[in-house]
Amino acid sequence: MKEKVESALEKIRPVLQNDGGNVELVEVTDDGIVKVRLQGACHGCPMSQMTLKHGIERVILKEIPEIKGVESV
Repeated sequence: MKEKVESALEKIRPVLQNDGGNVELVEVTDDGIVKVRLQGACHGCPMSQMTLKHGIERVILKEIPEIKGVESV
């Protein structure tokens, strides 16, 4: 499962990197929650919650339907 999530993150990572940010996969829980850490310009950005939900989570849920959600740690 972790490999599938990493593959999905690779699709959104270039967009984040263009703005000076990045995302790190921390954990995929047994109940289908993906935990990520926003890095660089994304860490602490006022728009980071929108990036998380409308960018990262949207891509992951589209690619891997069995995932329930994405959380930032």
